[in-house]
Amino acid sequence: MCKACDYTIHGAQHHFGWDNSIVPAERVAPGSTILFHCHDSSAGQLGPSSTVADVATLDFGKINPVSGPIWIDGAEPGDAVKVTIDSFAPRHHDGKGFGWTANIPGFGLLADQFTDPALIVWSYDPDSLAPALWGSQAAIPLKPFAGTIGNALAEPGLHSIVPPRRVGGNLDIRDLAAGTTLYLPVEVAGALFSVGDTHAAQGDGEVCGTAIESPMDVVLTLDLVKDANLKTPRFTTPGPVTRHLDAKGYEATTGIGPDLMAAARDAVAGMVDLLCATRGMSAVEAYMLCSTCGDLRISEIVDQPNWVVSFYFPRCVFE
Repeated sequence: MCKACDYTIHGAQHHFGWDNSIVPAERVAPGSTILFHCHDSSAGQLGPSSTVADVATLDFGKINPVSGPIWIDGAEPGDAVKVTIDSFAPRHHDGKGFGWTANIPGFGLLADQFTDPALIVWSYDPDSLAPALWGSQAAIPLKPFAGTIGNALAEPGLHSIVPPRRVGGNLDIRDLAAGTTLYLPVEVAGALFSVGDTHAAQGDGEVCGTAIESPMDVVLTLDLVKDANLKTPRFTTPGPVTRHLDAKGYEATTGIGPDLMAAARDAVAGMVDLLCATRGMSAVEAYMLCSTCGDLRISEIVDQPNWVVSFYFPRCVFE
């Protein structure tokens, strides 16, 4: 339990998709601190004993559940919700933290190249958050965060939770970790804030479409900034954002050309090839590993007509 929390939102108090007609799970005053019990992005469809066959039968109507929504008293369109991200505590399963990474057919940056389902199941220490072991080949430093965090849209009806939105949502920004302050535009009365899709680790880009998907308890403080008039979310980090992966340097591959998406695909494909050649991995294993800890970056976008995208893979995971 969170002794400093004013409210608890239980796992049953979740929803799928954004809809401003959903009845709030709780009404709170600005400045309230709330404990959210968050599901993993499969809503429990994948567990510690799951196999690759379970990936092929995922119900996409139950993807990315978010806990909430929370009505914040006084929130009106044009305001911003100030989210102080306090902590993440992985849910224990037989004393261990649990997570999964999957290649889901039809999903991910290189979906046309990886058409078969694949699955990695992770087990890690939920208290120390020591690097999660992937067999004898790699150890991934952990940095928990919520992949989906946002407010309801002004447009009526049910909207998919998969695409990120101007009010937040499925942002998948790994730096929305403990200590970060996030500001989210408000479009409806009460804001109707929700959070979920917690990750134990992810690289910038989440290139295969999944991270280390892991159920967690999240503590957030929700406040209001009146008349902020934000067009899209912004955030402030408390310090360096890559240091947990920097210790041993990086291997980097590039994609170069007039199309940023094609260059991004080339950079990731180049790293998959490099890991296969140097580490003896299968291509799909390398692809999923890249998604959990590698960073996709725009290195140059001014020297027309060609742009440069780089993919950075941290060498520390192998040492």
